[in-house]
Amino acid sequence: MQIYIDGKFYGENDAKISVFDHGLLYGDGVFEGISSYNRRVFKLDEHLDRLYDSMKGILLQPSWTRAEMREIVLETLRRNKLDNAYVRLVVTRGFGNLGLDMRQCPKPSLIVIAGHIQLYPKVYYEQGLNIITSGLRRPSADTLNPNIKTLNYLNNIMARAQAAAAGAQEALMLNAQGHVAECTGDNVFYVKNGAVCTPPLSAGLLDGITRRAAITLLRSKLKLPVREELFSLFQLMCADEMFLTGTGAEIVPVATLDGKPVGTGKAGPVTKKLMAEFKKHAAANGARY
Repeated sequence: MQIYIDGKFYGENDAKISVFDHGLLYGDGVFEGISSYNRRVFKLDEHLDRLYDSMKGILLQPSWTRAEMREIVLETLRRNKLDNAYVRLVVTRGFGNLGLDMRQCPKPSLIVIAGHIQLYPKVYYEQGLNIITSGLRRPSADTLNPNIKTLNYLNNIMARAQAAAAGAQEALMLNAQGHVAECTGDNVFYVKNGAVCTPPLSAGLLDGITRRAAITLLRSKLKLPVREELFSLFQLMCADEMFLTGTGAEIVPVATLDGKPVGTGKAGPVTKKLMAEFKKHAAANGARY
């Protein structure tokens, strides 16, 4: 594996950062997870848009143009000779001291890692995930805006730990008002009476790239209405189908929520059709390398 760090490529055992990097010390940085299929990077420009917006959100001035960043991602994939890959693009505040003052970090650091895609095991795409509702709430936007894709993922990790302790694969998270926000690594959708619903960004969730693609495909290919509106756990309990979306999940059905079956307790017809449409769309679109 060849890993890019600040202008050079290193082997896996030689890829290192300083212990004084503020990304390590304070979670002071941002990242993107990006997938490629058939040597095409899916939604690369959209991911770069979100990355640069995240950098603006934490007052981090990039040292690379968008064109340079784009080429670094593509070159990392070329060097690793991967037809289908998962790319982790990380920008940290960089080397500094033990204080919080970002002015002590002279320049940011860029890390690009490309490895094999690791989706959920195949059985979950056939039978659905078992998920729970976490007791932890998503931070409000005035505390930490969810659309800044920061390296500080402790809230998500603690909720995922609750899922693991309960023998579940994911955890659903509510916002401070009790509305459904998102899962720890995925966006949430449900189907009821032929219509699809997902929380609005105002509920406190990441503006997922796969979420956007799913909404477009549901409307254009499946010809279904999609509403973005606030809803509670009750709506999910009464749903005909439920599925999650994310770069590391693609489209995955949900079988049970808090031990109770969602719909029939298996992947429903809308979810199955959307999964097939997404596979076709992802395989045929993206930046070539």
